[in-house]
Amino acid sequence: MLTLKGLSAEEEYPDLSQHNNHMAKVLTLDMYRRLRDRATPSGFTIDGVIQTGVDNPGHPFIMTVGCVAGDEETYEVFKELLDPVISDRHGGYKPTDKHKTDLNSNNLKGGDDLDPNYVLSSRVRTGRSIRGFCLPPHCSRGERRAVETLSIEALASLTGDLKGKYYALKNMTDAEQQQLIDDHFLFDKPVSPLLLASGMARDWPDARGIWHNDNKTFLVWVNEEDHLRVISMQKGGNMKEVFNRFCTGLTKIETLFKERGHAFMWNEHLGYVLTCPSNLGTGLRAGVHVKLPNMSKNAKFEEILKRLRLQKRGTGGVDTAAVGGVFDISNADRLGFSEVELVQMVVDGIKLLIEMEKRLEKGQSIDDLMPAQK
Repeated sequence: MLTLKGLSAEEEYPDLSQHNNHMAKVLTLDMYRRLRDRATPSGFTIDGVIQTGVDNPGHPFIMTVGCVAGDEETYEVFKELLDPVISDRHGGYKPTDKHKTDLNSNNLKGGDDLDPNYVLSSRVRTGRSIRGFCLPPHCSRGERRAVETLSIEALASLTGDLKGKYYALKNMTDAEQQQLIDDHFLFDKPVSPLLLASGMARDWPDARGIWHNDNKTFLVWVNEEDHLRVISMQKGGNMKEVFNRFCTGLTKIETLFKERGHAFMWNEHLGYVLTCPSNLGTGLRAGVHVKLPNMSKNAKFEEILKRLRLQKRGTGGVDTAAVGGVFDISNADRLGFSEVELVQMVVDGIKLLIEMEKRLEKGQSIDDLMPAQK
């Protein structure tokens, strides 16, 4: 029994009356009563799962997830809460559904021909968790350091275009730090209440760092929101090249970890297992910075994005506004589609949006280009 101080579930149940997040929609007092005496083998409890959603009521128009995993087993032990959250967040993805993984970049059609007059840069990112360690909301200092040590060893073995260098946040010189900020590589101490409430910023900057290849086109963050964040990026519109490097690099990294006795967390239902339920499956966000000054003023812009299964944000991140009609447009889905399918949606969608933008520049109609719902 994990019940402390003999308090009842009623006395411990959080007040979620003002909350708008997926967790708060699903968690009832009865469910809390059933789950509060459970823990994963590493000791993660339901209160650890929901804390970020309790502390952050959410936004009236933006549904946050409101919960995190503390280890790989969290998704099984607390599935009564997490399955409905996952279904809600991932378009009805069912507990019986199987996720498909496809990291063969040869299966992507096109993508090397996005018009560079409109597409400024292309990137693909994902996360990976190393089996046998707790996830960032719940790991100890020693585990975090062990993840860093393993990562440094594995990444040091990369060769050719992927050869690079690791920068530990705590040892970084001012010049190195400034260079990484200028390159838009540096992740800073989390200030988002969502990350702080879930415990991911403990002991900062101990055992956090950034590795990147010499060409600065392939990059790995260590111990931020996930054990690893892997990013492939470059200027211009050659998404095919970016995705190819992404697949090659990820596959090599996975092999290097396996050689050291550590696989990535993966199962056939959830795909790659990550800290936030929103990133399960592929964990993949393929995005381009694209100039759409006319298209973005069109009344049907939001509807078109929705039909293409794409989402937009400003180029400075989630809550930023677009500057000069430049948007960061990426896939809306993570789970239930393969990596290739998601990047294909971005490639095809961006081509259509650019075609529409060119029409609008000439004052022509785009009605005949309206896509069907993907």
